[in-house]
Amino acid sequence: MLLSIEKLIYGGDGLARTPAGADGRSMAVFVPFVLPEERVEAEIRPGKTGFARGTVTRLIEASAERVETRCPYFQKCGGCHYQHIPYERQLEFKAQILRETLQRIAKIELKGEIRLHPSPPWNYRNRTRLQVRTAPEFAVGYYRFGSREFLAVRECPISSPLINRVIARLTELGGLECSPAVEEIELFADAGDEQMLAWAFCGSDAGESNLLRWAEAVRRELPELVGLSFFSARQRAEDETPTAMKLLAQSGAKSIRYRTGHGEYQVSAGAFFQVNRHLVDELVSVVKGDARGKVALDLYAGGGLFSVPLAQNFHHIFAVEPSHTSLPDLRQNVPASVKVVGTRTEEYLRSRPVRQCPDLVVLDPPRTGAGKVVIRSLVELGAQRIRYVSCDPATLARDLGPLVAAGYRIEEAHLFDLFPQTFHIESVMLLAC
Repeated sequence: MLLSIEKLIYGGDGLARTPAGADGRSMAVFVPFVLPEERVEAEIRPGKTGFARGTVTRLIEASAERVETRCPYFQKCGGCHYQHIPYERQLEFKAQILRETLQRIAKIELKGEIRLHPSPPWNYRNRTRLQVRTAPEFAVGYYRFGSREFLAVRECPISSPLINRVIARLTELGGLECSPAVEEIELFADAGDEQMLAWAFCGSDAGESNLLRWAEAVRRELPELVGLSFFSARQRAEDETPTAMKLLAQSGAKSIRYRTGHGEYQVSAGAFFQVNRHLVDELVSVVKGDARGKVALDLYAGGGLFSVPLAQNFHHIFAVEPSHTSLPDLRQNVPASVKVVGTRTEEYLRSRPVRQCPDLVVLDPPRTGAGKVVIRSLVELGAQRIRYVSCDPATLARDLGPLVAAGYRIEEAHLFDLFPQTFHIESVMLLAC
């Protein structure tokens, strides 16, 4: 079917519409790896009621903005979506999508500018998670676009130089007789891109001695790797529940030090930390701003990225974090003026432990957003200022709606491009009541 692309939408696709049928209706079609105003021939696959998905079979009229892609795996790997778009335009498209999403879902019209915070577009990730295959030969890689099929890679242009050196070296060494039990490995580089921590997830019991033997062989060949931990099952940090991951074996350091302009942080194997190594300081500076006072809440605090600098301006900070993986880091990283609370944000706000209204609330929820219970509790709490850090514009819009209805106004809107070449949007909303 011949399609004309109208615009880009959140998720990485372009929006097109089928010709109107006999009933006068057309169907929305989502097509990846396109640009607005391009005309394509696409193979259509029926989706849910009201829309379909398309795959480009021929590019009929290409946009003048389309550029050559840098990565040999682009459109094969499911990680990147925008490599065919000039970086400056990626930022503009993301800002448009953020505005449209807030308007469509929450009827919020951003009247002021969205302040853009660009990143170097390549080699920005300090962290990547790789699938591991040991047969018929060793390989690391990602899933193919739109599938769970393995795609072997020898490089990842959006990952740091150190991560790429480790990928190349592991592949060159043939995996050093890696145990078949290892299904995934996650690599995390420090701020200087000089040392690395790694953790692997095992789908079966390989035996501690076998895992340690492999870890020692890898660390001999890769001196930058200061520690390698093994866990019993894959569990992504952003989806983590309070249940601790089961540690199977440990070789070398269990954590690494990550230095920023606002402080130094312990980051343990399996714990979450911001992945863009260039924008951490800028992100913290915007969230902190000139806020000061007696009491602040840092909800979904992680390892204390925001609690540490906020402690300079507030007498008391309550840092709330349920993850058993992140809690030790949080306790280690924050000063004595920060009270660490190991519980879910919903439970903490429901218990109302803060006797006085906080001067500031920092909210950095996972991709699923804060949700109705948390937002309702925040409205009842009545803090004068809220800093909402979001990695999903749809859940951000859902959460902002009740806050705006309760009298909060958006004073500043920031878009941090933590994930160039992808559709992901990180934003920070500064709200005041």
